[in-house]
Amino acid sequence: MVSSIGIDGLISGMKTSEIIDQLLAVEGNQQKLLASKRTGLQSVVTALQSLNTKVASLGTAATTALKAESWQATTATASSTAVTAVTSKDASPSSLTLTVDKLAASQSTLYTLPSSYTSGKPGFTLTVGGEAKTIVASSPHIGDVVAAFNAEGTGVTASAVNVGTADAPVYKLQLTGTATGADNGFTVAATNANEGTSLTGQELRAAADAKVTLWPGTPGQTEVTSASNSFKGLLTGVDLTVSKAGTEEVTVTVARNAASMSKLASNLVTNLNAVLGDIADRTKATSGTAADGGSILKAGLLSGNTAVRVLQQSVLAAGTIEVDGKSPASVGIVVGRDGTFTFDEAAFTTAYTEDPAAAQKMVQAVSAALETAATAASDSTKGTLTAQITSYQSEVTDLADRIADWDDRLATRRASLTRIYTAMEVSMSQMQSTSNFLSQQLAQLNANNAS
Repeated sequence: MVSSIGIDGLISGMKTSEIIDQLLAVEGNQQKLLASKRTGLQSVVTALQSLNTKVASLGTAATTALKAESWQATTATASSTAVTAVTSKDASPSSLTLTVDKLAASQSTLYTLPSSYTSGKPGFTLTVGGEAKTIVASSPHIGDVVAAFNAEGTGVTASAVNVGTADAPVYKLQLTGTATGADNGFTVAATNANEGTSLTGQELRAAADAKVTLWPGTPGQTEVTSASNSFKGLLTGVDLTVSKAGTEEVTVTVARNAASMSKLASNLVTNLNAVLGDIADRTKATSGTAADGGSILKAGLLSGNTAVRVLQQSVLAAGTIEVDGKSPASVGIVVGRDGTFTFDEAAFTTAYTEDPAAAQKMVQAVSAALETAATAASDSTKGTLTAQITSYQSEVTDLADRIADWDDRLATRRASLTRIYTAMEVSMSQMQSTSNFLSQQLAQLNANNAS
């Protein structure tokens, strides 16, 4: 802003800076109108963007519920804690009876080191699962021997066991395999002991596979072994882990996961209400104050918006669609008198338990209708809300440019008015100087005539 300080009432006595401000205020009304319009449009853009995000989430929930694999979720239960079952997406309803005959074990052996190991660097040949490895300790000290066997990748863990007393310790070397299974047993031989001296060992536990018997006591009885206590894919898409051996028959049952199915429907209702709630909040009228002080109703920000109204009608219709003469309420998707939805999990569970296929068909019909409505509104290229947002954003940008132009125009106008009033004051100053000169000349002339 160009300052007008220094010209106020210089000769005329007028407050020229105030006059200029008032003139610019009148001319700047158009800029204020543009700014007000821009603010209003930006509010609409923000509201539409918020709604569009919720609609997109509704579309995602609907798409998920439409996928066949979303309805394949299963859970597995076992009749005994001796067996734990975990399912994957490939599992299907089934059952299996078995006994846990044996748990997998790793080998554990106690070794007496050769008495000749009193100096130098003791060496050993460790063979694990048929693979031979050379182990060399830095000294005969039991701690160094243990450290050598505990090096990374040896396939065993080592510890020193004192079988003597605290005052007269006698150490033995205990080796334990890091992997279970019969094929993971090991042997150890001393490679540089004196002639006639060998490494003796006492097996504490043999390496063993886990073993289960399927369909025990039937003609189909079959034994299955595993190097670990886990049996991968014993049933399609089902992994079993055994933790206790015994003669007890254990039944593993794989069933559809009703809770996961219920979640699909529940997510639809949650996202549906989010969309409808946002529309209700943005379109409802609010109380306001008129210019005369009276009360008036102010229309909601998005009231009268055709795209929003169509969206509201579409999702309401989708949420109440009928399938085979039944409404979504039959699977717990219930619409209230106020137009909002609730989800009755108990009703869904009952419906799904009685007829899984029919419950799935109903939820997927609702999902298909909701996906269509959501796509029509929020598609990134041709959605009705997307198009409005793009259009309004362009208007907001254009208004911002026009407001900026007005800044330049008003600044130029201020400078022009300042020059005009400055010139006026200068002209009036010159006229006053001329007037003073003439007055002085007349006074002098009168004085001369009088004399």
